[in-house]
Amino acid sequence: MFLPFFDNLRKAGLPVSLREFLGFLEGMKAGLATYDIDAFYFLARTTMVKDERNIDKFDRAFSATFSGLDELSTEDVIKAVDIPAEWLRKLAENHLSDEEKAAVDALGGFEKLMETLKERLKEQEKRHQGGSKWIGTAGTSPFGAYGYNPEGVRIGQNESRHQRAVKVWDKREFRNLDDQVELGTRNIKVALKRLRRWARDGAEQELDINGTIRATAENGYLDVKTRPERRNAVKVLLFLDVGGSMDPHVKVVQELFSAARSEFKHMEYFYFHNCLYEGVWRDNVRRWNDQTPTHEVLRTYGTDYKCIFVGDASMSPYEIAYPGGANEHWNAEAGQTWLERARTQWTANIWINPVPEKYWAYTHSIEMIREIFENRMVPMTLSGLERGMKELVR
Repeated sequence: MFLPFFDNLRKAGLPVSLREFLGFLEGMKAGLATYDIDAFYFLARTTMVKDERNIDKFDRAFSATFSGLDELSTEDVIKAVDIPAEWLRKLAENHLSDEEKAAVDALGGFEKLMETLKERLKEQEKRHQGGSKWIGTAGTSPFGAYGYNPEGVRIGQNESRHQRAVKVWDKREFRNLDDQVELGTRNIKVALKRLRRWARDGAEQELDINGTIRATAENGYLDVKTRPERRNAVKVLLFLDVGGSMDPHVKVVQELFSAARSEFKHMEYFYFHNCLYEGVWRDNVRRWNDQTPTHEVLRTYGTDYKCIFVGDASMSPYEIAYPGGANEHWNAEAGQTWLERARTQWTANIWINPVPEKYWAYTHSIEMIREIFENRMVPMTLSGLERGMKELVR
């Protein structure tokens, strides 16, 4: 049953031995993860991942092997025995037609939404499923999970489905980007090479062929000359949006990240979610307790850095324009304020968007970000990256 899983782990580049795989099977036989998908995941990861740098590769192999557990048919469910509720949760998702979605009313503004949520929390006494008012699942209420509403607060759902929620009441875990990903194409590296300013620095370790020939001819004996290596002196500051609506774009963003790490010697990076606020982080595992204040980043990195934001810019407009509008926490200042501070500090800046450019006009928040960046938003295509690199060297 688990042989395809072992095969996918090896294909993903994990150094998993047969002994480790047999240890995993022994743990399953001992009942360490019976009908518990979380326990199953951690048992497999503990027995077969020896280096934390391989966790992301493990996650991709795990997903490739076990995707589809949430797509069981009704007949499969009836035939199954003791399938845990965690695996069947999404069967309660509410799938509405376009006409039905159009009939669902928004509450009319962020302040009204949060005020109504407080009232519902006081009134509601039990779990609720379906319907248009109470906090529950599979309904059209603005509050809850696996339902639909044009303005909502998502509670108890592990991922976005319609990209409509104004605030998420869950602490989701985001994965770090793997900078060792092998690019499927050299196009990204080719585009990034346009952002170069050569300089020689470091120890004199590179053979100077012309200098050696000249010195040897002048002195009459072999006189080897060395010089510092020539490196790209451009400094890059990369801000990467992760989680939520960015999940479908992980592969292409990882390729960009990998190419940038190999191309720029002087590169710093930070993660954010949806929009820039008062804190950023370097490790998604520790993003709740080890954030770097954005003010500190603004003070640390000089104006000579080229600043690149990477994200789909798809969010509630409140997250950009309102204090308190952030998706997962209460922000004292609007996201637009922080973006403008960043653009003032690093005047050479662009926003790279993995969403195809032809769809930008249909998302309000994308248009807002484009306006803040004075149209310095480019698509994540070869021509788009080339345009972006030209913007940074102006």
